[in-house]
Amino acid sequence: FFTRDDEHQVATGGHYLNCVCTDWTYFYSIMFSCVLLVGLLVLYIVWDVNYFLRCVVTLGYGMLFQRKRKVTEETSIYSLCTTQDVDIFIRHMNNARYLRELDFARFHFYGLTGIYGKIKTKRGGAVQGASSVRYRRTIPIFNAYKITTRLVWWDEKAIYLEQQFITLNDGFVRAVAMSKQCITNVNVIELMKEFPGAEQRPEKPAELQLWLDSIETSSQKLRKDK
Repeated sequence: FFTRDDEHQVATGGHYLNCVCTDWTYFYSIMFSCVLLVGLLVLYIVWDVNYFLRCVVTLGYGMLFQRKRKVTEETSIYSLCTTQDVDIFIRHMNNARYLRELDFARFHFYGLTGIYGKIKTKRGGAVQGASSVRYRRTIPIFNAYKITTRLVWWDEKAIYLEQQFITLNDGFVRAVAMSKQCITNVNVIELMKEFPGAEQRPEKPAELQLWLDSIETSSQKLRKDK
């Protein structure tokens, strides 16, 4: 039988064990939080985490909340020039950031039109072969803007996209970009015939022809330099 002293010792010991368990639980939670924070820090140092998060959010939002577009229709994404986008003078978006934003708009276009899915079903791929950006006016810090993307032409091996940066407060086209998306292992002309409204190629824009001529001139020059 337990005496009162025994009961007091057991009760005291139980309280001690509870305190020890609580202390260890608190310690492990702190350690887990520290490991998690260090892991996130390492990820941000080694990987461009924001880039991948933005890709997931942009594609996910488009797939879940936006209607599908025809391949001949224009698509748009919206963004804001933040402190992570500005140049050394902290006044407007730096030049390199434009190309990064074009990636998100292009992925969004691929997703909404279904063109990339169609390419993958044919065991093809898409890589950027060339791009040209004309900066017309800066995008000031904390200004909202949209990027429009539309398919302007295609040939046997590539599709050509025109993309525009347009500030929302005034509707001004701040920058315009042309890009050549090389499609591997797929005849693009035959591929496009599977999309409604794209059975016939549109007329090649004059500025696109001049740009392609400049690319060919550059290629010939590089071949001669070898």
